[in-house]
Amino acid sequence: MEEGEGGANPVAPMAEFDKTPPEEGSQGTIPLDDLPPPPLPHSAGTTAISINESQSAPDSAASNESKQEKKKRKEKEAKEKQYQSDYDSGEDDMSCGRWCEYVLVVVLASLLLLSALILVLFWTLYYRKGYAWQESPEHQFNLHPTLMVAGFISFSGFSMLLYRISRCCRQIYVKLFHMLFHALAIPCIVIGFIAVWDSKNLSVPPIKNFYSMHSWMGLITMGLFALQFVVTTFMLAVATCLTGLTQKAILQFGKDYAIWPEESIIMNALAMVLVALGILVSYAVRRDSFGRRPGQSQDGGKLISERL
Repeated sequence: MEEGEGGANPVAPMAEFDKTPPEEGSQGTIPLDDLPPPPLPHSAGTTAISINESQSAPDSAASNESKQEKKKRKEKEAKEKQYQSDYDSGEDDMSCGRWCEYVLVVVLASLLLLSALILVLFWTLYYRKGYAWQESPEHQFNLHPTLMVAGFISFSGFSMLLYRISRCCRQIYVKLFHMLFHALAIPCIVIGFIAVWDSKNLSVPPIKNFYSMHSWMGLITMGLFALQFVVTTFMLAVATCLTGLTQKAILQFGKDYAIWPEESIIMNALAMVLVALGILVSYAVRRDSFGRRPGQSQDGGKLISERL
């Protein structure tokens, strides 16, 4: 050991470094013996990763649900736009086949609805000698079939057709006409019920009420009409009218019904019109291509009157 100047503390000699340049290819090479050992398969790190994955699972599920909802919403919007485009361009609804089917169903249904009302008026006026009130219970009864067919069949049928398949005017006007025909049906049904109730009670001798299948079906039909079960009510109204015609024919003609009296032919024709209406109106209101498209707004889209 050498001493510094003035007897200072001894200074260690400077280390000498190897100044030999490294051999080519040895730079950056790490011996395999110096690498750390691989982690164990069940180490704490793996457990932490599994815990984190389990915690993120609900977030991933919520994200997937959100993506699915967005996808469904986009598909719905695209479908509505396609419906609107087809409706405006006329490529779908206004094809020749569907246009002919639409016109045929609407015209035929309207004619049958009017025919039912005309036939019942002709029957009661020509064969049953008209109408009266409580002074003549027999003629007061004639109000019952006339008003029930008018209310349950004609007015309700036009109301259903207008609301479901009308394309001739704006939707707000369609709703107003729908409400108007329903409003016309209500007093017809009420007065028709009062007429048959009074005519039976004022008859000599009085006739019992609510003993037949027709009367029971009539009560159910009126109850459903009040609850606005549209299609079910209309079909049940048709069935009720048919049972009422059958009951009246049997009581009126008895055994002579088999020899086809002229009046019975009118009653049978009315029954066939009612059956055809039940089939045709149900088909019309369930036919998707006849209705307004889901993408059509109340004032949007071209109307048939604007295309002609």
